Amino acid sequence: MMISRPSNPVRRRSAAAATAVAITALLAALTGCGGVSGEGNSLVAGKEAFIAKCGSCHTLNRAGTKGLTGPNLDEAFQQSLKDGFGRDTVQGIVYQQILFPNRNGVMQAKIAEGDLALEIAHYVADVAAKPGKDVGALGDVGRVTQKPLATAKDGVLVMPADPGGQLLYTFKNAVSTAGPLVINTPNKSQTPHNIAIDGSGANATGKVVVGGGTSTISVTVAGGKYDFFCTVPGHREAGMEGVLTVK
Repeated sequence: MMISRPSNPVRRRSAAAATAVAITALLAALTGCGGVSGEGNSLVAGKEAFIAKCGSCHTLNRAGTKGLTGPNLDEAFQQSLKDGFGRDTVQGIVYQQILFPNRNGVMQAKIAEGDLALEIAHYVADVAAKPGKDVGALGDVGRVTQKPLATAKDGVLVMPADPGGQLLYTFKNAVSTAGPLVINTPNKSQTPHNIAIDGSGANATGKVVVGGGTSTISVTVAGGKYDFFCTVPGHREAGMEGVLTVK
């Protein structure tokens, strides 16, 4: 999901206020109340869905996402919130963007619908530009602890992508002995990823895969250090990279 940056709130306060009223009524009609029911569960579901469907494009600090393709959502809504716009208004803006994104953008329409779209909008509105970290059950969602080192065995190195959709491999770095090497990157998430390597004459790029696919490359490595990374735009810059040390 890629969300457009909201218009300048100072110049459009009257129009935005009217929009906020309409959106609040719409959300109430859809949820059967004045907001999303079961707030705690809604936020957890919204965070899970945001990471899986939107995190590869957007940075949102409390979600731990670092996507660079679309606007940084903390920055996008920071000024509006400072100027007095309520988080209900932000929720409505995000919800509308999910259902009706910019036709000239890269975000597909209705990447989420129904309750799921509401839950994503609810979570983004609740945490955008908010200092600190999510706690409790909400804090557990999307938490990634990278393992320090993957070790190749019998000429095969397994370097999985984060199964939750974060822009990380499950290992920070890797080690191998010299010789023929196959690197496999299973990707259980719906965020597209691959594996590529560069350095000391060994250069290869695997296919981009999603939803249980495996990106694979075969190279011959000599002693030294090699960079491995995901070539999907913005992913390496967000931290999906590491160093392979060959001994």
